[in-house]
Amino acid sequence: MNIKRIFGALLTVLGIAGLIYAAVLFMSNSSSTHSTKGLIIYGVLGLVFFIAGIGLVRTTKDET
Repeated sequence: MNIKRIFGALLTVLGIAGLIYAAVLFMSNSSSTHSTKGLIIYGVLGLVFFIAGIGLVRTTKDET
């Protein structure tokens, strides 16, 4: 299996985990500044990792 595909899948999983954690922070009803910063940081990083991982998996061709 291609290393780029494995790395892309890993980035995708990390992105999904970041987005889920951001959703959990969003659902907790604390309106402090610390919670808002965490929500923005984890949401943006999760989105970047997810998009990068999907793009890497899609553009990498299978080598047999």
